Amino acid sequence: MKPLLTHEVGSLDKPSWRVKAYAGQPLSEDDVESARHWGERLSVPEYPALIDLLRAAPLGREQKQALRRWSSLYAVRLLETAGLDAVYDGEQQRTEMYDWTVAHSEGFERRGSVRAFDNKYYTKAAATGPVSLREPFLNDEFAYIHSVAQAELKVPATGAYTIADWSFDEHYYRDGDLTLAAEQRRAARHSSRRRFVLDVARNIIRPNMQALIGLGARWIQVDEPGASTEPDELELFAESFNASVEGLDATFSTHLCFSDYDLFFPAIEAMTACRQFAVGFANYDSLELGTSHESRPGYRVIPKFRDLSYRPILGLGVVDIHSDFIESPELVRDRILYAVDVFDDPHRIHVTPDCGLRTRSWQVAFAKLRNMVAGTELARNALGL
Repeated sequence: MKPLLTHEVGSLDKPSWRVKAYAGQPLSEDDVESARHWGERLSVPEYPALIDLLRAAPLGREQKQALRRWSSLYAVRLLETAGLDAVYDGEQQRTEMYDWTVAHSEGFERRGSVRAFDNKYYTKAAATGPVSLREPFLNDEFAYIHSVAQAELKVPATGAYTIADWSFDEHYYRDGDLTLAAEQRRAARHSSRRRFVLDVARNIIRPNMQALIGLGARWIQVDEPGASTEPDELELFAESFNASVEGLDATFSTHLCFSDYDLFFPAIEAMTACRQFAVGFANYDSLELGTSHESRPGYRVIPKFRDLSYRPILGLGVVDIHSDFIESPELVRDRILYAVDVFDDPHRIHVTPDCGLRTRSWQVAFAKLRNMVAGTELARNALGL
């Protein structure tokens, strides 16, 4: 991979025309105009066919499938037009990162909606029996994106620890014998938790990865927003990552969501199959320019990633996804130059937003990503790359 490779981390917002038409809700002229505007702006010459589809609502099953693919195509073109080196489709064809996995797996029953990040919701399920993969659930999506993308692809896929952590457990652990001593109950709970997480890794995530690789996927990002929920289980998180990907013929990275990143050490020293950690830092950083330690307080932990024995690449979060503030190319440049100075190797730094941009409008996301790419070019020029 080239130095300072740019890529998005995962999700983008779903356009209003995609959400409303898929749900059978009436579209306004503003919704249709948005589809036209972005079709022209992203140079999608076929977009009049999408306008015709939207005006044909309500949509049947095959038309809804076509609608998902239109949204996917637009998202791919948005990332490519912004100038990213590696792209996907912002998870446009999935319901949600957790639900999409569970919906295609055995051993789960839905229990209702719960609030997650930034007033987004997901449908939480319970493991009610042994968990396993019902059918590979990213194959159709990948095949379509592979057919239309012009840039390199990086496939985001939710990881085993997060799937287990975000689920109720009604199978692997029961209260059991209340006469057991407290320490024995804790040991039983830990043992059942480990069985649950590793069953998800071995029986759901790994076979789904194998199916993707069989279709030609070469880079898969394992998303783990739940990884640091339980600090005493970080070794289990690392074990589940290894169980999911070790020995498979692809490049594997992981995305760690907002956290006290010091917690991940030393546990992730065991994640030798991970070639890149994508980590959010901009959210914690100053908006001032500069490449000194004092100027870049959000990046204080990156020497720990540098010093991992297996020398992974750091996906450096340089764009805050919690705000509509558009980072200047100069601010992006200085964050990159600081990280390169710490690592002393631009080949070990990639450039990304902190997380998926699904909480921001496409207008804001596009502006942020364009400036991220422009700032990366400034950094490359400063480094003579």
